[in-house]
Amino acid sequence: MDDGGIESNKFKTICVFCGSNPGNRQVFSDAAVDLGAQMVERKINLVYGGGSVGLMGSISRKVFEGGCHVLGVIPRALMPLEISGPTVGEVRVVPDMHERKAVMAKESDAFIALPGGYGTMEETLEMITWYQLGIHTKPVGLLNVDGYYDTLLALFDNGVKEGFIKPAARGIVVSASTAKELLTKMEVMFRGGGNG
Repeated sequence: MDDGGIESNKFKTICVFCGSNPGNRQVFSDAAVDLGAQMVERKINLVYGGGSVGLMGSISRKVFEGGCHVLGVIPRALMPLEISGPTVGEVRVVPDMHERKAVMAKESDAFIALPGGYGTMEETLEMITWYQLGIHTKPVGLLNVDGYYDTLLALFDNGVKEGFIKPAARGIVVSASTAKELLTKMEVMFRGGGNG
């Protein structure tokens, strides 16, 4: 690259699941902005939930301002809840949550979850399940900001211990506390792997 950016070894587009709220601490918004900056540095485009508020707004603005493509996918029913003010990039309105996840999965090479609520967790767990079932082979990462996902990761470990999650399936999820570390882990772990 002639601009000094880091060329991604794997990903052209990453889907980021995250909250439509900013959370109670600045560290969450800072992490969203940092992930956006790391994606821009690697020339990685963004697919996300389409909202202009919360962590969704923070990461989409950062990636868009950095010159990368941004695709927001939002169900019609959520538009009044998740859009407050102008959006950036391309916004694709879909009929429902099922279509949202299908479009996000189709348009992405990998998935990252920033902190978020039930919606973020549901979307992330579905992508983990799809990987386990062989529907895709795209990496799934948790950006474990200030230990936000520690208890979820412990739940996964307990699932292995209790015989509900196969040990090999536990390795589907990559986690790290910083965006740079997470992207590096995901690129190294899945280099040369499938992208289906």
